Amino acid sequence: MKVLIVDDEPDIRRIAKLGLSRVGGMEVVEAANGAEALVRAKEEKPDVVLLDVMMPGLDGPSTLARLRGDPATSGIPVVFLTAKAIAAELERLKLLGAAGVLTKPFDPMTLARELRALLGIS
Repeated sequence: MKVLIVDDEPDIRRIAKLGLSRVGGMEVVEAANGAEALVRAKEEKPDVVLLDVMMPGLDGPSTLARLRGDPATSGIPVVFLTAKAIAAELERLKLLGAAGVLTKPFDPMTLARELRALLGIS
């Protein structure tokens, strides 16, 4: 499974990549912001996008809207990654069309399993 990690924090991307690739056996590509994510999603055709909610410029919800608006990327599942673990915020993100929401800080040892569970993949 190929995962596109989108986060403006290099350390978050690095830790997520380690957890997903080394522990989860997934192929991982990265983007540092929403604009880069739009390009990478078209180029890489990931199986899922792990998308930070709060980023400068194009934030997560805006990036999701653009992904959905492009026929080349509209079918890619998106899982939000957020530090706001408030129930109302999690529900709002799901209503935007996300496949699910994972919260920061996350455990890199269980990240791949949690991501697969949200996508219904065993």
